[in-house]
Amino acid sequence: MRISARADYAVRAVLELAVRQGTEPVKAEAIAAVQDIPHKFLEGILGDLRRGGIVDSRRGGGGGYRLARDASAITVADVIRTVDGPIVSVRGERPTGLEYTGSAQPLLPLWIALRANVRKILEGVTIADIAGDALPEPVQRLAAEPAAWENP
Repeated sequence: MRISARADYAVRAVLELAVRQGTEPVKAEAIAAVQDIPHKFLEGILGDLRRGGIVDSRRGGGGGYRLARDASAITVADVIRTVDGPIVSVRGERPTGLEYTGSAQPLLPLWIALRANVRKILEGVTIADIAGDALPEPVQRLAAEPAAWENP
């Protein structure tokens, strides 16, 4: 599984809005500068996030972006799906839409299990968890495993 630059930037932008929640709307330029995200690229991402109901925007001098709902109600999976579509796909298709025959048949349950595990983690972590530096215990345990930090 690969996390696209678009998904990474989207999560970082939403996180930036979460830590500034309760203040005035945040301009895209400010998010781009603080998170080192190309401004033009970020504008497109913020548009997708607005259409997806993750952020709201306001025009004008006091305008900018803010979260459309509380950070505790937005999962990392929500953000990634909004900007990139399905979280796990095989050749651009959802695993449930695939069919294999012969010796390849055992691949389908493998892809389904992979999707289930990725979803379990990304749907179990909210933007508020990250903003509060409080990742859920199962995620902390996985990240603490020495092998998790090694590149095979």
